Amino acid sequence: MPDEVRAELAAIEQQIAARRPEHSVNPSLDRIIALTALLGDPQRAYPVVHITGTNGKTSTARMTETLLRARGLRTGLFTSPHLISMRERISIDGEPVSQGRFIEVYREIEPYLKLVDAEQQVPLSFFEVLVGMAFAAFADAPVDVAVIEVGMGGTWDNTNVADGAVAVVTPISIDHAKYLGDTVAKIAADKAGIIKPGAVAVLGQQPVDAAAELIRHAVMVGASVAREGIEFGVLSRELAVGGQRLAIKGLLGEYHDLFLPLFGTYQASNAACALAAVEAFSGASGSAAPGADDDAFLPVHPGGLDDGIVRTAFAMMSSPGRLEIVRRSPVVIIDAAHNPAGMAATSAAMTEAFGRAEVIAVVAASADKDVPGILDELEPLAAEIVVTGNSSARAMPAAGLADLARNVFGPDRVHVAPRLDDAIELAVGLADEAGAGLGPLAGLVEDDAAAPLRAGTIVLITGSVYTAGDARLLLSGSGE
Repeated sequence: MPDEVRAELAAIEQQIAARRPEHSVNPSLDRIIALTALLGDPQRAYPVVHITGTNGKTSTARMTETLLRARGLRTGLFTSPHLISMRERISIDGEPVSQGRFIEVYREIEPYLKLVDAEQQVPLSFFEVLVGMAFAAFADAPVDVAVIEVGMGGTWDNTNVADGAVAVVTPISIDHAKYLGDTVAKIAADKAGIIKPGAVAVLGQQPVDAAAELIRHAVMVGASVAREGIEFGVLSRELAVGGQRLAIKGLLGEYHDLFLPLFGTYQASNAACALAAVEAFSGASGSAAPGADDDAFLPVHPGGLDDGIVRTAFAMMSSPGRLEIVRRSPVVIIDAAHNPAGMAATSAAMTEAFGRAEVIAVVAASADKDVPGILDELEPLAAEIVVTGNSSARAMPAAGLADLARNVFGPDRVHVAPRLDDAIELAVGLADEAGAGLGPLAGLVEDDAAAPLRAGTIVLITGSVYTAGDARLLLSGSGE
């Protein structure tokens, strides 16, 4: 790429990053409504599958997009946050927009950003600008369908100016309590805001209080409901080399012998939600919420799903930064778990897939998260922990994280390295030391020669999306 293009891209990214960050929430849709109105409401140019929840949103969004693309549809995908590059957030046909196209879209909407900034009491944020860019890019492509992941919550999330034909809610737990509420019921009430009149709500497994709020909202707006474990769900799963094999009950039928190259019960559930979402988009309406009018639930597209297409799509599914193997000797895995529920799912998946392996954890977390809760969920899995920092301004200092870790792990299992690169080097050294006396790894993972990996110890780098992204850049040199 010419130096001038690279310089222009860097300048644009700096301009966007200089805006109010996405963790600084100003709950209003006024600014994004003003921007999309000036852009001609591009979010209404295509049908939308809208996805919220606490954990699993990004994975479910990626899986949904893969299934839709496998059906021959041109897709847009908006996810957040990114691991390395802002461009990761805006994908068309399974690929992040090119550097040149990112520049073009920004320049196209830049005059309108200035107009909105001048007219509103609070300027557009980092996240609002990227949402506007995504909506515009998808309309210009044009895409047949856009899969849109919320940034936070639902009702006041900037993506909620789009009306999803299908609304997916992955499992809800406590996170972002400062903004969304301190109970799962309050959080669910906010996330339910993406369920619009006449939509199909696809609900992953939920706590009872969360499920009650989601169904209450569906009744109120006249949406239909499909619930994991009732209308759809995983029928069976077994470990396989490099992932797992699934049988799934969908809204249109049953699908067997599906290979999913991802680990963990939670990824099987995410895949079931994605499949149900695509079936709902294809014309299955689930069960009408009690008190709702069945006549309001119209299919978006006729027809069902072909078994061969579903199998092909499942085999293609990926989720960067989610139990992603980035190195083989020793095995190094990065994972973006950043709250207690996410870490519990990660620990369970690691135990299932790599049962006998010793785990050395590298952890950097955001100070505004429930860090003691994260550490509590990690402790049974990790033999030792290296605490460190990441590139986020919100990162907890390594010294403070070490104090919390010693309370959970005991002083003898805790190591400190303020820089992430040093922390990884230290963990790899500990892994090599520990692995020297151990046998083959128990987990089902393949190397490039399609033979099981042989290693006694795994390094798990986790605690934050920023940590996963920083580690991915350090170890692979690329975000794509």
